[in-house]
Amino acid sequence: MKTFRQIGAVTLMNLRSLPQRLGTSAVIVIGIAGVVAVLVSVLAMSTGMLKTLTQAGAEDRVIVLRNGSASEMGSNLGRDAVRLIVDAPGIKRDAEGRSLASVETLRLVNLFKQGDGTEVMVTLRGVGPQVLGVRPEMKIIEGRMFRPAVNEIIVGKAAKAQFRNMNLGDQITTRGATWTVVGVFSSDGSSHESELIADAETVNGADQRGGFASVIARLESPQAFQKFKDALSSNPALAVDVSREREYYERQSETISKVISVVAYVVGGIMAIGAIFGALNTMYSAVSERLREIATLRALGFGATAMVISVLVEALLLAFIGGAIGAALAWLFFNGHVVGTTAGGVSGHLIFELTVSAQLITTGIVWACVIGLIGGLFPAVRAARLPVVEALRAV
Repeated sequence: MKTFRQIGAVTLMNLRSLPQRLGTSAVIVIGIAGVVAVLVSVLAMSTGMLKTLTQAGAEDRVIVLRNGSASEMGSNLGRDAVRLIVDAPGIKRDAEGRSLASVETLRLVNLFKQGDGTEVMVTLRGVGPQVLGVRPEMKIIEGRMFRPAVNEIIVGKAAKAQFRNMNLGDQITTRGATWTVVGVFSSDGSSHESELIADAETVNGADQRGGFASVIARLESPQAFQKFKDALSSNPALAVDVSREREYYERQSETISKVISVVAYVVGGIMAIGAIFGALNTMYSAVSERLREIATLRALGFGATAMVISVLVEALLLAFIGGAIGAALAWLFFNGHVVGTTAGGVSGHLIFELTVSAQLITTGIVWACVIGLIGGLFPAVRAARLPVVEALRAV
């Protein structure tokens, strides 16, 4: 009990003296705030990308690709295979008994970004007539739906905001046709909002191609997945891979998310080393300034444990404040900021918002506390081991 009282008394004394050491304390706070702000803001890119991609998936939807295909762009399904897939058991049907499945194809088109006019490759997705039943989250928010057999497209709201010639009535030209924008759609913030969408048969006809990239099907329930997969796997006329849609998009983002995370932790680690040295210098200086105080307390019977913990608490408090400031700055300046990139197996330009999640904020603050703990440990040990007589002579 005596030890705890000593720890409380010394720690409170240290914290009360912080205003007198505002300049040196600010070194720790600012250094750690910078580390956390950079770490969280870079990781926000990975988090935002993963959120946008997985938002495109649903538990009751599956995607079917040709066997061995890593993504839709590398897949090719013939018409006979498509018919067998669409008729497989486990697929939900509408009121008229039609399978809720969308046979889809992908092409890349060149568009120009608003503002700087940078040319980027954007996905033109051809979809089947049942697409709104398969993807009920897709809503037309401007204009109307495209008509089959006509060179009409609808554009995602993110694509409209980022690229030129995306307003109703505008036209874009591909190698095979000129397309007219007739509608704008939203899709709950998913990656599809970065795409242009048209009728699949019309897209294939314009490019004079016969195959399709994938079949997206809505299941009777999430539990029907295995029944659907087994039916396709056991059919000798088919050579396909079946995945839950959400898992498929998670795989697509996996590689680039890992790269971003590695970059974030390497850069953050380098900055953290600098912050640790800054914390060490600051805490050593704080201990040196309080030599008489520490010696007096030791002479009065205060133990080494109280000295160690008091210094560590001070370092951790300053580190926590720095971490909180850094996380707040990352949230303030980067959360919700719209960026675009080519993401992993996603074929075209992906538009997404940086997301500073609660988990990232926690990660940043944990990093800050670790830096503070390391930076305060050695000065704390020095304060505990300081001989009383030597300390009094040094003052």
